[in-house]
Amino acid sequence: MFYPKLMTQIGILVPDQYILAATTEVAKIGTFHQVDASYLSAEMEPGSTDEWRRKATAFATLERRLLAVIKTLGIEEGSPPEDIASTMELDAVQAMAERLEQQVHHVVEELAGEQKKLEQLQRYIQQLEPVVDIDVEIDVICHPRYVFSILGIIPVEHIERLQTSLKRIPNVLLPLYKDERQSVVILSGMMQHADILQRAARSAYLNPLNLPEDYQGTPREIIATLRADIIAMQAQITQQQEMMADLRKTRAEQLQTLLWQVRASNMLANIFARYGRLHYTYVISGWVPAADVEGLMQTMREISEDIQVYVTPSDRSQIEQDVPVALNNRGILHAFQQLVTIYGRPRYAEVDPTLYLALTFPLLFGTMFGDVGHGLVLMALGALLAGRKGKAQGGSELGIVVAVCGVVSAIFGFLYGSIFGLEDILPALWLRPMENIMEILFIAIGAGVVLLSVGFITGIVNAWMARDWGHLFFGHNGIAGFLLYGSLLGLATTAFMPNLPLPKPVFVISTVISGVGVMFSDLFSRLVEKRRPLIEGGLATYAVQIFFELFETVIGLLSNSLSYVRVGAFAVAHGGLSAVIFILAEMVDPARGVGYWLVVALGNLFIIGFEGMIVGIQTLRLEYYEFFSKFFTGGGTPYIPLTTARMKKGRGDKVKDCHS
Repeated sequence: MFYPKLMTQIGILVPDQYILAATTEVAKIGTFHQVDASYLSAEMEPGSTDEWRRKATAFATLERRLLAVIKTLGIEEGSPPEDIASTMELDAVQAMAERLEQQVHHVVEELAGEQKKLEQLQRYIQQLEPVVDIDVEIDVICHPRYVFSILGIIPVEHIERLQTSLKRIPNVLLPLYKDERQSVVILSGMMQHADILQRAARSAYLNPLNLPEDYQGTPREIIATLRADIIAMQAQITQQQEMMADLRKTRAEQLQTLLWQVRASNMLANIFARYGRLHYTYVISGWVPAADVEGLMQTMREISEDIQVYVTPSDRSQIEQDVPVALNNRGILHAFQQLVTIYGRPRYAEVDPTLYLALTFPLLFGTMFGDVGHGLVLMALGALLAGRKGKAQGGSELGIVVAVCGVVSAIFGFLYGSIFGLEDILPALWLRPMENIMEILFIAIGAGVVLLSVGFITGIVNAWMARDWGHLFFGHNGIAGFLLYGSLLGLATTAFMPNLPLPKPVFVISTVISGVGVMFSDLFSRLVEKRRPLIEGGLATYAVQIFFELFETVIGLLSNSLSYVRVGAFAVAHGGLSAVIFILAEMVDPARGVGYWLVVALGNLFIIGFEGMIVGIQTLRLEYYEFFSKFFTGGGTPYIPLTTARMKKGRGDKVKDCHS
């Protein structure tokens, strides 16, 4: 059986003068799971933990501000220096951060303003280019003395609409420039009709040109002046960019160092806020893997003999304690551990089901998806995901699972004699699902019975380790439930095999005994654990309740077993779907030319992608809801050791389990 690491509870009393050194060393070791002990200082030192919390909040705000400056300058965060585990004076670092912010923001604001002006000048030129050949001053066009005029751009298809809407109003619509989509026009009319002309222009999507008021002359003259101003503006922008580059060069190292110092101070402030405070002594509380206790104690002794360490060993029966769970899986097992933690984290007194999942998940998947070609494609895809690029994008763990499932699928492909749906190339080393439907279905049910039995046994072991005697003897997944399951299987088997070594009456008696145990499991559990009252509620209500609980248990055991029929059913469906692909290919191209093989290739891709996903989901369902339900409750506390690696994640993100 594989359990999470055995943990030991640690209490450390540290004098004030050694608290920074002790915290630094504990973080370097990276095995100490901190527990909040700030409640110990609530009466003795009021406000001390609140002060550290305020500092942590202030440092977190500073970190965000520094990150904004670093991002603005295009600087990398860099790597933390070796001596990052130190605190800084909050006022001093705030003053440094504000000076750097002001320097950068001044240059950034000026650069943004110059770029905005440059874009505006370029828009002016774009608006004037269609009327560049008009030898009339813009001011005369846009601001005539005695008439109202609009110079703008209108879609060609709306010109007629504009003319129709102004049919009864004296006006002049003069096109100046026209292409396939739009036209530059001047709309003029009497001043008293200005409102009507504006409404008509808006309804016809006539957009007035936004021309510069500070520029005088013809469009050609204004464009020449604008281009000269653009050249001058670009020179100013280049100067500002050079100042930004100079800031980036001269302030990069300072900003990076300050960022990591602020992160270290933030981390330490959060840690100190969870310490207890007894006058001139800090109280540190937490958990350490039992194998690392001696090393931690030795480190504390090296700092000072005045530091006192109190050790409280734990065992698996301490289920009432919130013991952090440190999992031990590495390599391929660590990839399957991710599937376990999606469902739930094992409790301290529970078997870690990762090994079970690593063995049964690929086996069930391969049984349902057995094909040499399809398996090899999945293996290649998984290897690609698990490679360097996959790791960079966070798909490494999934890639390992897919690759392992692909290998097992290829093995079952040899057993089934199938490669890319073709069953006339390889001999079947075991059987062909399409030709042995009933056999593969019964084998699937048998495999399900074995897996469920392993689940029952594991649940019994968990209850034994946790000293949960009521669940151990009378629980639905305990000894009584397992005996009931075996008895019902025995009765079902005698119906088909009357010559079993054990006669039918033995199974009948064991069914009755185990059924009574399951039916009155709550009453017997309360009796064994000396809990009162034995029965809650009235007798009539209790009788109805226990009857339906027994009925539900029996139905659940039956459905759990029959759920594994889908393993064989999907194996048959996989072969049938492959056969359908070849039938469709034959219909498309009976001569078996390019069209035939194109349909075969596309069909196989569909099977690998769509059916592969469906089979994966069904495999997870069998693992989670049929197998895990017999022994796995989850809800364990993650083991998050105190370590400087947290700063590398930034902004308080949690790191993965240490040593897992």
